Amino acid sequence: MELLINGVKKEYPAETTWLTIAKEHQPEYKDDILLVQVNGKLQELHKKAVECQDLKFITARDKAGRLTYRRSVKFMMLKAFYEVAGSKGIRKLTVDFSIGNGFFVEPELDFELTEDILNQVKKKMNEFTAMRIPIMKRTVHTDEAVERFHKHGMYDKERLFRYRRVSSVNLYSIGGFEDYFYGYMVPNTEYLKYFDLVLYKNGFVLVFPDRDPKVVEPFKPKDKLFQVLKEASDWGRHLDLADVGGLNDRISQGEASRVMLIEEALMEKKIGEIASMIAAKESKKLVMIAGPSSSGKTTFSHRLSIQLMALGLKPHPIAVDNYFVNRINSPRDEDGNYDYEALNCIDVKQFNEDITNLLAGHRVELPRYNFISGEREYKGDYLTLGENDILVIEGIHCLNDALSYSLPKENKFKIYISALTSLNVDEHNRVPTTDGRLLRRMVRDARTRGASAQDTIRRWDSVRKGEENNIFPYQEDADVMFNSALVYELAVLKLYAEPLLFGIPKDCPEYVEAKRLLKFLDYFLGVSSEDVPKNSIIREFIGGSCLKV
Repeated sequence: MELLINGVKKEYPAETTWLTIAKEHQPEYKDDILLVQVNGKLQELHKKAVECQDLKFITARDKAGRLTYRRSVKFMMLKAFYEVAGSKGIRKLTVDFSIGNGFFVEPELDFELTEDILNQVKKKMNEFTAMRIPIMKRTVHTDEAVERFHKHGMYDKERLFRYRRVSSVNLYSIGGFEDYFYGYMVPNTEYLKYFDLVLYKNGFVLVFPDRDPKVVEPFKPKDKLFQVLKEASDWGRHLDLADVGGLNDRISQGEASRVMLIEEALMEKKIGEIASMIAAKESKKLVMIAGPSSSGKTTFSHRLSIQLMALGLKPHPIAVDNYFVNRINSPRDEDGNYDYEALNCIDVKQFNEDITNLLAGHRVELPRYNFISGEREYKGDYLTLGENDILVIEGIHCLNDALSYSLPKENKFKIYISALTSLNVDEHNRVPTTDGRLLRRMVRDARTRGASAQDTIRRWDSVRKGEENNIFPYQEDADVMFNSALVYELAVLKLYAEPLLFGIPKDCPEYVEAKRLLKFLDYFLGVSSEDVPKNSIIREFIGGSCLKV
């Protein structure tokens, strides 16, 4: 069997596995090789090698490798927890949501979770790592999998697979402990050296390496973010909408419209509560809204403004993007591209002067940035603030006081908005928040900018890097956090996103991510957007909004 690896051809015996080949080439890589990409498709290392002309090693630093590592550590943690605590004492162990550089795990136990028990679990995990236990994979018929899930009390998985069209299911096991996972695994526990367990709130956090695959940075509590995520998670459980199977049940029973109305009502109630908080504080003249890409900031600011008007205030929108410096003066990133995420892409001095003058009662001409010409323009947009006027300012840097350095702190009301998905695939497989935002952006880019799904995926890592640097470090500084995720939205986005993802060619680098997203969307029953309210945040992405978004 002949393989072309890094431009060099080499012969291997017919029964050689990818693991053997990966170990041979491991010295050439700084980080552990966890998968291989063969002719554009990912494969696990335990697979038998096949002749190919396009082989790429995937390490723990690559996105696919990072996801595989986290998934595998999570699996090992579950086995260790059950071994330490005993299955009879565990009613449920839910991997709930991502927070900081880890996953929050919420156990339902017949005993108190203590630091000592968590240390025993961590010790057991380290023992598993030293034992190099193989992570086995077997394929069974979907009917058999459903029966096994029912037998072991995994009712969320049982319900999920009632809606699966595929005839077979891949199950993984570590030393006899078996479960289903959405995605690939490492070959054995030897690879799983870097992790931590931290007692937090009513559960614990399984902490992973972040930027460096071999460094586990200390977990930094994010109490405000946790509260918003926990509230959404509890709400989902209360309505039996905690996982995809529960959502699919509602859809199949013809209750999709009812779910939409309930969640939209909850969202409107929360926006109204935020407006009341602002109105109750007469000193708050600057509502500063920030959030990552595709959070629905524009629709949120419109709906918040309507609620403020209902309370007798007169809001005026200010987009920080209108204060971009002329494109010719814009900073560039390490790849030589314009870095529109950087703070020095904003004329911070002019922004502060204009807002200061408005607060002082002066008449100010506001700029508009022409994204075609790449220049800031003035076209007679004058504004003078009255007694009940308030500025609703939106931009990625709005939580960073370096943007509004000269503006009085007592005049600011800061809001962090993000689509914090509370829906899980099942008890042990979560829906990444970033996947929901990526799908939102993909659908909007195709509709409003003529961009392909391939283009959106290609730019996504750069967008995420900007968020990590400019938004997430300041989220805990917000006065209020708003979750813009809708429990039903992925069922709606599915019908828009799937055709775009199928359009990505198999021979391009973005195909691997497209295939992963298609597999993920396959869990959902699709829902028509016909009954989505015209002012819904999801309308900002699929179109048909009654607001100017």
